[in-house]
Amino acid sequence: MVKRIPYGRVTTYGAIAGFLGSKGSARMVGWALNSSKYNLKNIPAHRVVNRQGLLTGKRHFGGNNTMKELLESEGITIVDDVIVDLDKVLWIPE
Repeated sequence: MVKRIPYGRVTTYGAIAGFLGSKGSARMVGWALNSSKYNLKNIPAHRVVNRQGLLTGKRHFGGNNTMKELLESEGITIVDDVIVDLDKVLWIPE
């Protein structure tokens, strides 16, 4: 599912959990994405944030600002680790 998130867009842990039929399992989605760093396939886990647009997964990337830098390189504006205008870049899986 995460591979389907378009460039320059983000989704939430909860949106992915809901799409998969486990609406209350957002935290489990986060744990699954945490292990994606060991996967040799390109999984854009940096495009998944919490429901407020907070970069809660940033500590799981190489450095403190890696997640932010990846999102900003895709044109997403971030202030104080929160995506500005989340509703404009939010992608909901269907």
